[in-house]
Amino acid sequence: MSLAVLYSRALSGMDAPLVTVEAHLANGLPSFTVVGLPEAEVKEAKDRVRAALQNARFEFPARRITVNLAPADLPKESGRFDLPIAVGILAASGQIPSEGLTRYEFAGELALTGDLRPIRGALAMTLRAARDQRAFILPPENAREAALVENALVYPARSLLDVCAHLAGRESLSRYAARPSAGANAYLDMADVRGQAHARRALEVAAAGGHSVLMVGPPGTGKTMLASRLPGILPPMSEEEALASAAIQSLGSNGFDVANWKRRPYRAPHHTASAVALVGGGGNPRPGEISMAMHGVLFLDELPEFGRAVLEVLREPLESGRISVSRAARQAEFPAEFQLVAAMNPCPCGYLAHHNGRCRCTPDQVARYRSRVSGPLLDRIDLQLEVPAVPQEDLTRAANGEPSAAIRTRVSAARERQLARQGKPNARLGAREIDRHCAPDAQGENLLKQAISRLGLSARAYHRVLKVARSIADLAGAERIAAMHVAEAIQYRRFERE
Repeated sequence: MSLAVLYSRALSGMDAPLVTVEAHLANGLPSFTVVGLPEAEVKEAKDRVRAALQNARFEFPARRITVNLAPADLPKESGRFDLPIAVGILAASGQIPSEGLTRYEFAGELALTGDLRPIRGALAMTLRAARDQRAFILPPENAREAALVENALVYPARSLLDVCAHLAGRESLSRYAARPSAGANAYLDMADVRGQAHARRALEVAAAGGHSVLMVGPPGTGKTMLASRLPGILPPMSEEEALASAAIQSLGSNGFDVANWKRRPYRAPHHTASAVALVGGGGNPRPGEISMAMHGVLFLDELPEFGRAVLEVLREPLESGRISVSRAARQAEFPAEFQLVAAMNPCPCGYLAHHNGRCRCTPDQVARYRSRVSGPLLDRIDLQLEVPAVPQEDLTRAANGEPSAAIRTRVSAARERQLARQGKPNARLGAREIDRHCAPDAQGENLLKQAISRLGLSARAYHRVLKVARSIADLAGAERIAAMHVAEAIQYRRFERE
């Protein structure tokens, strides 16, 4: 047979669209052409495939070879198409049987020896292959990642020879079906934090409702220490959350480490990061830090030191939970359900209102420094609190804080109440859902009206105060939001009104 048809996958944002690989052999001068909008890595597959076939002791056909990667308008990149191209040529030339090829999907980069090398995005491709009820043959390094998809038929192969022996029925590949257990709890413990009871309480409220946090305080007061311990008090990841987080991380340059299965991601990019690094992009759009923190924590330290344009890209994902990356040739959409934790100093020198009295910043300098973070962005951050400096003698006397395990128990119970009541964390409630689930009692409503008139809160801030108050009530096990819950929520907007 001079024509063989088999399947592989491309990557387009979070999606892995099907690619039909058609290999055709015709009479004429020997040539090797790959069509179907291949990028440079796919064009180079011609040389890798030729060397791999020859070193594996197959015959490379001295004919006119045409490989079509359909659909033709979908860009094809990376070396994952090496294996399907090689198998297609062998099937078209009759060196392996072509029957049954359509039951499988193939992906893998070929070494010149014929060995298979790992690829990027194996989990995203396996999700689609399992949905289409096809088995997936791929390199062994990607097998553990691909096996995270329940009921997926994953067949790891070390070389092109192993794949061909399986297809010819001489030696079958073994299905990889072992699913990893949840990774060891290696989170940092909140018990390490001494003092800062107000900040620890705010992080507990944020963890319960999935709220964003801004911490303002002098250097060395524990802002980074507190932020790095937030993942340890978040509720355990569900199977659906873990799979979504792993799928987005598998699209990164380093892939997904299965040892981190069901562990909340914690991303902390440097303040020199660009807007594209945060939201994602590129010729073939890839996810940025915001999406890589899916169902985890994105920590931005020294918030005013980030570029203004970089910070403004946070507005839409904080509101919608998604990121749309548009380019002239293609568009991609990435999920962005993350918790933002930001930290900043109160002034350029960092020591405003410090007990040592060393700050000499003028009011204009302080105002210019704080204005680097725009009002619309601040308005979208639910909890804004001060983390003051604690005198050394107070730190010495202070006992260790409450361990993360105890806090996580309360947070998990509050989150379960939210999921049972509305099916989502409080931070994700829409306007109509706020009216239905976040109505305070009469005293709480009066207190909130006074806060709006005296503090000048916006309509968005009003809704966010209600959502934070709902989380505080959930932690207390209260069915109705009371005045004390509203009062505590209002205190978490302190920096915004200064």
